[in-house]
Amino acid sequence: MDFGFLTNFLISGFSDEKGSDRASSASSSGDKNSGGLVIPDQILPPNLFVLPVNSAVIFPTLMAPLLVTQPRLVATIEEAISRQRLIGLLLTRQGDVRDDTKPEELYDVGVIVRILKRLKMPDGSVNLLVHSMKRFRSKRVFSDHPYIVVETEYLDDVIEKSTELDALTRSVISHVKKLSEVNPFFTEEMRLAMINAPGPGTVADLVAFALSLSKADAQEFLETLSVKSRFEKLLIHLRREQDVADVQKKITDEVNTKANKMQREFFLKEQLRVIKRELGIEEEGKDKSTRTFRERIEVSGMPEDVKKIAFEELEKFETLSEHSPEYNISRTYLEMLCSLPWSKETIDNLDLRNARAVLDGDHFGLEKVKDRIIEFLAVRKLKSDPKGSIICLVGPPGVGKTSIGKSIAACLGRKFYRFSLGGMRDEAEIKGHRRTYVGAMPGKVLQGMKRAGTRNAVLMLDEIDKLGQSYQGDPASALLEVLDPEQNHAFIDHYLDVPFDLSRVLFIATANTTSTIPSPLLDRMEIIELPGYTLEEKEDIALKYVIPKELVEHGLKPSQLRIERAALRKMLLDYAREPGMRSLQQLVGRICRKAAAQIVSGSALGKSVVVTEENLKSWLGPKKFYNEMSERITAPGVVVGLAWTALGGDILFVEVTDVPGGGNLKLTGQMGEVMTESATIAWSFVKKKVAAELKLEKEYFKDKDFHLHIPAGAIPKDGPSAGITMAAALYSLLTGREARQKFAMTGELSLTGKVLPVGGIKEKILAARRAGITHIVLPALNEKDIEEVPPYALKGMTLHFVKKVDEVFDWVLVENGSSLKPRRKIPHIIRSKNTTTQKGSRYQARS
Repeated sequence: MDFGFLTNFLISGFSDEKGSDRASSASSSGDKNSGGLVIPDQILPPNLFVLPVNSAVIFPTLMAPLLVTQPRLVATIEEAISRQRLIGLLLTRQGDVRDDTKPEELYDVGVIVRILKRLKMPDGSVNLLVHSMKRFRSKRVFSDHPYIVVETEYLDDVIEKSTELDALTRSVISHVKKLSEVNPFFTEEMRLAMINAPGPGTVADLVAFALSLSKADAQEFLETLSVKSRFEKLLIHLRREQDVADVQKKITDEVNTKANKMQREFFLKEQLRVIKRELGIEEEGKDKSTRTFRERIEVSGMPEDVKKIAFEELEKFETLSEHSPEYNISRTYLEMLCSLPWSKETIDNLDLRNARAVLDGDHFGLEKVKDRIIEFLAVRKLKSDPKGSIICLVGPPGVGKTSIGKSIAACLGRKFYRFSLGGMRDEAEIKGHRRTYVGAMPGKVLQGMKRAGTRNAVLMLDEIDKLGQSYQGDPASALLEVLDPEQNHAFIDHYLDVPFDLSRVLFIATANTTSTIPSPLLDRMEIIELPGYTLEEKEDIALKYVIPKELVEHGLKPSQLRIERAALRKMLLDYAREPGMRSLQQLVGRICRKAAAQIVSGSALGKSVVVTEENLKSWLGPKKFYNEMSERITAPGVVVGLAWTALGGDILFVEVTDVPGGGNLKLTGQMGEVMTESATIAWSFVKKKVAAELKLEKEYFKDKDFHLHIPAGAIPKDGPSAGITMAAALYSLLTGREARQKFAMTGELSLTGKVLPVGGIKEKILAARRAGITHIVLPALNEKDIEEVPPYALKGMTLHFVKKVDEVFDWVLVENGSSLKPRRKIPHIIRSKNTTTQKGSRYQARS
């Protein structure tokens, strides 16, 4: 109990009422065996007003404050003060004190107290200071309304003087002395009170009051009259309190140790910082980072609005502790902000001859791309506005789309950065994550700008046609802002959250097909198509680029390995017929590895290894491709068509046969919906035409089923361009006219027999050339597309342009009993002996 508090409570805040509220001086010289205090010249009243309480038990000889708020109980106090200023305190058994608390809700044993001071509060409640005098037991209830009045039996302490009691007393005092070191309740005032206590019972009550026992334990202690039993119970509670105090002290010591260590480190670091500053030694840690960031922001060339945000973030960074989770987040953001090339750019090399020389030195062909870069440089030379461009290179794999990007950057004198978009499904990969997320980072675009280091770099967006889409967003839609010249001058990344100028960047996208690129994104790019290479081009590229490169990569000299031109051509025809050069490069690499093994092991004949057409099989194994033209076209119903794929052009065979049945057309070969419709149109047209020409009865078609199949059944096929090919196959079977050798065709067929234009003419002609086709039947409306085909690709080719499918049948199918001579003369276009780049001298019409 804090007796200092009680003394102040007695002195201040209370006023005597009419001089009658002065406390009578309680005698402390009463009988020590009584365990209480006796009012001089008076006897304790046999009947008492009772005040229900729910606070701690106020043991005899102690003083404590009480707060009474219930009006009925306030009236009880007023009545008690008007009498002897004595009142009984009884604890409630359960719950709080109510205005209508009944006597049966109270314990039977309590204490009689004298009201020393009373303070009336504005809300009607009363603050009391009471002095506990003696235990009593309620024998009988005289009244419960308006006041609770009971008959009392006063209880004395039972003291059994013995050595054991002295030992218990000393043990309790010893425990209290230990607890006084850690427990604020066991103060010096309390120790003095215990020494001056009139008897052991008073000592026990004083310690019990200081322990703040629970309501049930305190009541049990109050009802215990034997002093010895009280000391025994006290020892149990003191031991428990000592254990709690020990644990508390241990925790406090650990916390203090850590706090002292951190405080010591802080003071030492501050002293070290001040010493270094006085000595002129460079600062470290956050101070150095702050100064460095401030200098970098000043010289970065940021726009004013961005610089303002950067300084605001820097001020926030200065206030953060190095141990704060926000410290590294803010530092990373500032590092990214300062690392971007806000004003740094390279000077373009505008020498057109040098650019052409660099491009020609790195790549064979690709004239459209080279011309576009020369045009870009020419415009830059005439106009100083350094706006970028957005180019999309579309073509089959292996034609050099990705590698041309590095060459473009080299000829311009710009930095180059490439990242692949293939399989990207998250919008945040393009526009970054917001800083609220753990592990947030900028998008690929700004990361590329940071690594390139200049704001006019060349960024290559590889495989843009293979962008994915998921619940996390659509990356293709996120690219719209990046590739839109009207928006990308203020591109906002989610992580950076400030505008960044991308208008000076030269974007180069690559794709195998435009069919999977969304239309809004495709509309923002300039499409340049790269066709596959012809056989002659692949030979030149292999001799000038592929073979020398592979020799260097495998540590071989040109004198150690030589691949003859005939062997190279056989490789292209029998092992690598793809439009690009990737397969050929892999084959040359395999030959180099085998040659290196022979040279190192000493099994090579002579100093040089020579690969010839005759020994090519021993180097690469059996050939993968065969010229099936003469073997496949051996009977009516088999013709050759041309197709376009994402990998370039290709040839396809269409086979038709008849079997007994009910007049149905069966289609196989994984044909798509559009191709199935084309087959149905071809069947309807041919059936009508043949029935009219041969004057067949309707029953002729009812006895047979016609099966149309396109080989390579594992590969899905679709599109309308095989319409005339399927019609020619059906017509060949029904009329018995066999297809001519080395003839191929492409074109859409209408229900009235018209031949409609198709796409991919350039790729299809190159595929026909690779397959050994010499005659190609094309729609007349596709004659304009021949301008896109390089002259060398038409060498040895004859092109036939037709408007009606009847003309297709006349050119492609052999007349019964004749050879290659057509049934009638049809205007067509053939190759000229003098091949130039102009249409007039390149082609001539004949009847």
